[in-house]
Amino acid sequence: MTTLHLDPALTRSDYILLHNLARDFQNSNSQARDSKDGSQLDIEEMRTLNDPGHKRFEPTLFVSCDLSDIRLRYPNLTRYILKPYAAWAQTIVRVDTDVVFLTHLISYFTTLVPSAVLLFYRFNWIHGVLHWLLQSYYVGTYTLMMHQHIHQRGILSPRYRWLDKAFPYITDPLMGHTWNSYFYHHVKHHHVESNGPDDLSSTIRYQRDSIFDFLLYLGRFFFLVWIELPRYFLRKDQLMNALKAAAWEQCTLWMIFALAWRNFRPTLFVFVLPLLLLRVGLMVGNWGQHAFVDEVDPDSDFRSSITLIDVASNRYCFNDGYHTSHHLNPLRHWRDHPIAFLKQKSTYAREGALTFYNIDFVMMTVRLLMKDYEHLAKCLVPMGNQVHMTMDERIQMLKRKTRAFSKERVRRVFAKAENGR
Repeated sequence: MTTLHLDPALTRSDYILLHNLARDFQNSNSQARDSKDGSQLDIEEMRTLNDPGHKRFEPTLFVSCDLSDIRLRYPNLTRYILKPYAAWAQTIVRVDTDVVFLTHLISYFTTLVPSAVLLFYRFNWIHGVLHWLLQSYYVGTYTLMMHQHIHQRGILSPRYRWLDKAFPYITDPLMGHTWNSYFYHHVKHHHVESNGPDDLSSTIRYQRDSIFDFLLYLGRFFFLVWIELPRYFLRKDQLMNALKAAAWEQCTLWMIFALAWRNFRPTLFVFVLPLLLLRVGLMVGNWGQHAFVDEVDPDSDFRSSITLIDVASNRYCFNDGYHTSHHLNPLRHWRDHPIAFLKQKSTYAREGALTFYNIDFVMMTVRLLMKDYEHLAKCLVPMGNQVHMTMDERIQMLKRKTRAFSKERVRRVFAKAENGR
């Protein structure tokens, strides 16, 4: 990385952060003091964007563009429609920045929900295909909105708790989620095990640039998660979690089966295809998130997950690219991830954490399965000791971190990590 080619669609915080990291890289052999001072200024600028009491505060209304950009092009639209809408929406959402969540809920309930109802009332093949395409467009952003929901136990103001608890039972199956399974698998299981040996979605036993290993990984989740997740909770002596995880998964699947038995064609497009698409997507994403695992300290959150600074992950999916930051603090609000990264930048560098730009988790998985390490090395934003690596050294480093762990190595390395706690 000699120069950064910044995507103009990056969020403001991502743009600030990438400039900061590029400055570090250019000044790696000098002016370290200036770089540190610059970081503090960048942190303060990011904070003003998130502070409702500051004049530069900017809530997120849409994922596709920032309010400041709309204001420059359409000042009257901003003054007479968007600002009043934001003020009203902030009385409904839990956090003032999160107007976008209400925007999306309104979109889902005025497009996808009535479309699904209409398909069951009067089916049409063209409508069915268009409905699925719309759902496919929505699902990434929806899933990361629900990611915030399950970690924060809601996204709406406490006085709308009833709506906060109720809407996922309508929208989740339409987006391919089974009821409450995301919460039990992700919060109660994945974040407890953090890609370790007991994590059912752990990548450590697989060769992460192997198509065959990825298909094994995908197939295990696709066909066995319905039984493996309850068994995991039973092994951990969590009977109620086991019963709830099993019951919600089975209730959703039997509901879909009953609808398909009665009226297969609309059920195919409204529920079955979204379910299949999402389960593939979740595993493609998780593979990319935890593809690079340190061979020496795989139990470290800095070394078993990565950070992506790109448009798809962070603009459209609520800073999902800051996966290391999320594992370090699962309760951290999505708008706070860039600030947290910048404040801990020296720790990321010292720990050898991996940061990439201009690539999302789906393409991370695709490039890995193509064994295109050269492209991945070019996307790497070097930090710490990585700064002085040649391109070939970066490629070799990345290859080392995708190797499968043998049973003996898993036992030895993770036993050592447990003893060190």
